[in-house]
Amino acid sequence: MDLLGMHGVSAGFGGPPLLDRIDLRVEQGERICILGRNGEGKTTLLRLIHGQLEPDDGAIERSPGLTTALVDQEVPGKLEGTILDVVIGGALPSRVQQKDGTDQPAAGDWQIRKSTDRIISRMNLDPAAEVSVLSAGLKRRVLIARALAAEPGILLLDEPTNHLDIEAITWIEEFLARYEGTLFFVTHDRIFLQKLATRIVHLDRGRLTSWNCDYPTFLRRSQAELEAEARRNALFDKRLAVEETWIRKGIQARRTRNEGRVRDLKRMREERRARREQAGRVRMEAHQAERTGRKVIMAEKISYDWEGKTVIDSLTTTIMRGDRVGIIGPNGSGKTTLLKVLLHELEPRSGSVRHGTNLEAAYFDQLRERLDENETVQDNVSGGSSTVVINGKTRHILGYLQDFLFPPERARSPIGWLSGGERNRLLLAKLFTLPSNVLVLDEPTNDLDVETLELLEELLLDYRGTVLLVSHDRALLNNVVTSTLVLEGEGRISEYVGGYDDWVRQRPPVAVAAEPAKKTSAGKGRQKRQSPSARRRLTYREQQELIALPERIEALETEQASLHQAMADPAFYKKEESAIAEANSRLKEVEKELAAAYKRWEELEL
Repeated sequence: MDLLGMHGVSAGFGGPPLLDRIDLRVEQGERICILGRNGEGKTTLLRLIHGQLEPDDGAIERSPGLTTALVDQEVPGKLEGTILDVVIGGALPSRVQQKDGTDQPAAGDWQIRKSTDRIISRMNLDPAAEVSVLSAGLKRRVLIARALAAEPGILLLDEPTNHLDIEAITWIEEFLARYEGTLFFVTHDRIFLQKLATRIVHLDRGRLTSWNCDYPTFLRRSQAELEAEARRNALFDKRLAVEETWIRKGIQARRTRNEGRVRDLKRMREERRARREQAGRVRMEAHQAERTGRKVIMAEKISYDWEGKTVIDSLTTTIMRGDRVGIIGPNGSGKTTLLKVLLHELEPRSGSVRHGTNLEAAYFDQLRERLDENETVQDNVSGGSSTVVINGKTRHILGYLQDFLFPPERARSPIGWLSGGERNRLLLAKLFTLPSNVLVLDEPTNDLDVETLELLEELLLDYRGTVLLVSHDRALLNNVVTSTLVLEGEGRISEYVGGYDDWVRQRPPVAVAAEPAKKTSAGKGRQKRQSPSARRRLTYREQQELIALPERIEALETEQASLHQAMADPAFYKKEESAIAEANSRLKEVEKELAAAYKRWEELEL
C-alpha cells in the first residue's frame, strides 16, 4: 500500500532547482536510503515529506491519517529535562501544569504514557536521567525514541550515525533492523546502508532515480547509466555542431524549405542550454614530503591522565613507515588525546615517545579549528597567495579548489556560508597542500558524501607515507588500515592486526561480554582474560586445520558474493523455478558453512 506519492515535485532556493519535477512512491514497510552528493537536496527531500517545506511545483499525496517524524542530523543544543520529558513530548499534543509546578500528562493521555514507557524500555534508556548530560550517542537514541513515541507512519532520519562511536552506531543499526515501520534515511555509512536499506533513492542534478538492489549493485548500475548518458550527450553535441556549421553558411539556411531545420536547431540549442552537467569528481592529491626513517613513532610505556582519569596506561607500540593505523574507541575515551601524545603535542605523565627522522605530519582536526572563520575559502587554503605547490607543481588556487568542487564564486565566499560537508572538503584541501609523510586524520568522514568518502579512501590507499586514522566508519577502517589501536577503558589500549572486522574476530570474549559482566553480582566478579600460558596447545591436526581455514573462508565468501551478485540481477528471476530454488538453497548452505568456519577459527586461535 502506498503511504506517500510525489508527482512532478520541484523545489529550490535560487539557482537550479534541487528537485526538478521528481516522482516518488513510498510503500508500507520499506526502508529507503537517499544517496547523493552534498548539496543535492537530500535533507530538502526529507523536509518535504515531513511537511516542513512546501514544493514550488507538483503535488505530494499522503494516505489518510499519515504522520511522519523527522530526526535531524544535528542534535539540538538546548535539549533539557529528563529522558521521559523529552520522549513523551513527541507524543503528547497537550500537557497541563500541576500545582507543584511539574508537567504531567493531561487526562486521557495515560495510554500514550504507557506506550512511551514501553519505547524507553525497548531503547534501554533511564527515564529519570537528565538529557543535557548524556553522550552524543545516547542523545541521538533519545531523539529517535521521541520520534517513535509519535507512532509515525514514516520515520525520517537525517545522518543518524553522524558523530557517533561504533558502539552507538551498531546499537542503532540493530534496533532499526528490528523496526517494523517505514523508514526513510540519509547516511554516508556504507555498512549501515548495506544492512538496512531495501531500496536506494539517488538524487543527482535535480533528478531522482530509484534502485531496488543492494549498494554494490547500485554502484555498478549507476555507473553504467552515467556512461550511457555521456555517450548520448556526445552524440547530441556532435549533431548540434553539424547543425551550427550548416546555419553559418548564410542565406541557404534561411530559405523557406529549411525553416523546419532552423526550428530544430533552436530547439537543440535550448535543450543543450538546459542540460545540467554533473559536477566533476573530487580529485585529491596529497603533497608528499621526503620519506621518514623506517621507524616513525616509538612509544615506550607511556601513560597520560586527564582530570584525574587515566586515559593511557603503559602503552608500548612502534609505528613503522607505511603503516596505516586505525584508532578505535567510544566517544570521550581519549582517541584525540592519544594522537596528541604520539605527536608530541602533549607530554605523557610517564614513559617516552620518540620520532624517527624527517617526520612531517599533516593533521586533520575533527573540530575544524584549523579553519579561520574570518577568511574566505581560498585564503584559508593558500594564506592569501594566488598559487599553491603540490608535489613540485604550481597550481592556481582557484583551479586547485575546483578539484575539491569549489567553483570560483564559492572559493571567494566566506567559510561561514559552507555546509558541514563542504567544510570537511575544505579542510582536506588545506591539509593536502602541506608537505607530509605522516597523515593524521581525526574523524575525517563526518558530513562527507559517500562518493567523496570513497575517493578519500583511494587516496589513503595510494599514500606512500604513514597514516594515523581515528574513525567510526567501519568500511573505511576495513578497507584502509593495516592495524588498529583500540581504547578498551581504564587506560588499556590494545593493538590488533587488520581493520574493524579483524578486531571484532580477534578481540577476547571479555570485550564482547563487557555489558553483561557489569550486571553480575559483586560475588561473581568480572570474567578474567585467559593468559597465553593457560591456553591449551593445539594438536598437529588442529594446527593444519587452522592454517587451511583462511583459504576456506575466502573461498566461501567469494562464492557468497557471487551468489548475491547473481540474485541481485532481475534476469535471475526469469530462470526456471528449480534453478532459483537451487541457488537459494546453496546460499543458505554457504552462510552456514561460513559461520561454522569463523566459529572454528575463533576456537583454534583463542
